[in-house]
Amino acid sequence: MIVMFLIGLMVAPANAQTTRQQEPAKELMVDLGGGVHMCLVWIPAGSFKMGDAKGPVYEQPVHQVNVTKPFYLGKYEVTQEQWQAVMGNNPSYFKSPTNPVENVSWIDCQSFARRINEKFAIAGEKYALPTEAQWEYACRAASSTRFFFGDDGKALGDYAWYDDNSGNKTHPVGRKRPNAWGLYDMLGNAWEWCQDWYGADYYAKSPTDDPTGPPAGTGRSIGHVARGGSWDYPAGQYRTLFRDYDAPEYKLDNLSFRIARIAAE
Repeated sequence: MIVMFLIGLMVAPANAQTTRQQEPAKELMVDLGGGVHMCLVWIPAGSFKMGDAKGPVYEQPVHQVNVTKPFYLGKYEVTQEQWQAVMGNNPSYFKSPTNPVENVSWIDCQSFARRINEKFAIAGEKYALPTEAQWEYACRAASSTRFFFGDDGKALGDYAWYDDNSGNKTHPVGRKRPNAWGLYDMLGNAWEWCQDWYGADYYAKSPTDDPTGPPAGTGRSIGHVARGGSWDYPAGQYRTLFRDYDAPEYKLDNLSFRIARIAAE
């Protein structure tokens, strides 16, 4: 059962009642059963500049992206107890119920999304991995700096688990500070799968509206995009714009995901 609720609902005059009821819930709580819930945050439609003019070639060129449809994105990385509730197992190396699930492949994540959709079908919407553009847009949270909290990386430890502060392991989600849109661990803890195939030159030919990545992987870069960094990566690779990729069958102890609820095609 999905329960929707408004955060910080304010008392409004009677003539504002209709407008208020049409506003989207700022958060959704999905009941996975057994006392386990999954929270998703509403992400508004909007535009941003994707890429880094000072970064490596595969982060260039900087280009305009329009996210034309609002969507919901997991407030946290999918946890081990959430995975267990849906999939009936826990493949993680660093076992703890509220740590991000890891050792899950891109293919495994598709199975998770399929089961969520089977249980919680919503007309016109579906659960899926976010696209790379949706992920970066949500991570930036309307910022234009190299990190979503500014250009100075000295504050990274307030927002992320990385090699200098992680103790060589994942940690419970939500222990660091969130970004401006209330999303936790967008940097650090574990890499996050995106839906797109990776293309080192994709930014040069990306459409402006709702890009979804190349139609397939090619050459040596056959894999799906991963974003956000992880517990074993150095601070220098934690820019909001940093990209990586892995083969769809890869399972690593630093690789997780968060789920999105998006408009069905």
